[in-house]
Amino acid sequence: MAFSTPIAFIVFNRPRHTRKTFESIRGQKPAQMFIISDGPRAGHPTDQANCQEVREIVSQIDWPCAVKHNYADENLGCKQRVISGLDWVFENVDRAIILEDDCLPNDDFYLFCETLLERHQDDEKVMTITGNNFQDGKKRGDASYYFSKYNHIWGWATWRRAWQKNDASLPFWPDWKNSKEWVDHSPYKAERDYWTNIFDRMYKNEIDTWDYPWTACIWHHGGLIATPQVNLVTNIGFGPDGTHTLSKKDQEGLPTYALGPITYPTAIEQNTEADRYVFDYLLGGIDKQWPWLLLRLPKRVARKIYRHIKDLF
Repeated sequence: MAFSTPIAFIVFNRPRHTRKTFESIRGQKPAQMFIISDGPRAGHPTDQANCQEVREIVSQIDWPCAVKHNYADENLGCKQRVISGLDWVFENVDRAIILEDDCLPNDDFYLFCETLLERHQDDEKVMTITGNNFQDGKKRGDASYYFSKYNHIWGWATWRRAWQKNDASLPFWPDWKNSKEWVDHSPYKAERDYWTNIFDRMYKNEIDTWDYPWTACIWHHGGLIATPQVNLVTNIGFGPDGTHTLSKKDQEGLPTYALGPITYPTAIEQNTEADRYVFDYLLGGIDKQWPWLLLRLPKRVARKIYRHIKDLF
């Protein structure tokens, strides 16, 4: 039986990663696919051959499937290519699962997304479904998923109604960042400063990426992200040929786990404890705030810790 939810597959120049994720998609036999590909970069001599090989891999659809392609002849860059590609997807369908070439899901990811796309299709507050979990085994609530403000995009799904609220130019940002609503949304100052710096740079068009402005738009519209209790997608793209995930050697991604039968939260509300954990332990918030943590300790203890740290330098 074919998988009924449309899948948008975003590829570029990484054949070995594309092959693995494409095999996962093939296992679902989706009835409808949208394949988005950027073009080769000028000055990168291997791009032409790699982009062509990737397109050959994703052409090997051997199951009944309505396939549409959106291939760029020249390189558009991460921001423009993904946004223009997803604009095209949602001109054609009202919902989709989105996978990039280096995001390798387990089988539960597909059912999780399909089930929640149906369940929350009319819940305006729910703007995205993610397959990622960075809670290090901590369960948040009693259901199979909880609601977060954090927009993890290594395997996700959304609706046309949500994506239509995306405006990468962030026209609302100059006013919103000085508003009470922004403080209410991110009351933790270290976190607010962290994101203010990023959104300022996005507003100035200093970063070539699509996910930061998409996050800003979700937050500005009061959106939440349905987040599974276990990780369902691993990013296999950390390595020497990554675009934003560079390292000297290939790195193992976060492991994935079975989700089990899907159960539902009783209310659509942000789990602030989970989100504080994401900032502190995934985004480095603990490192940013340690001097202030000393102020919460008894003076005698704080002085001793400070002297010890000072002696290290």
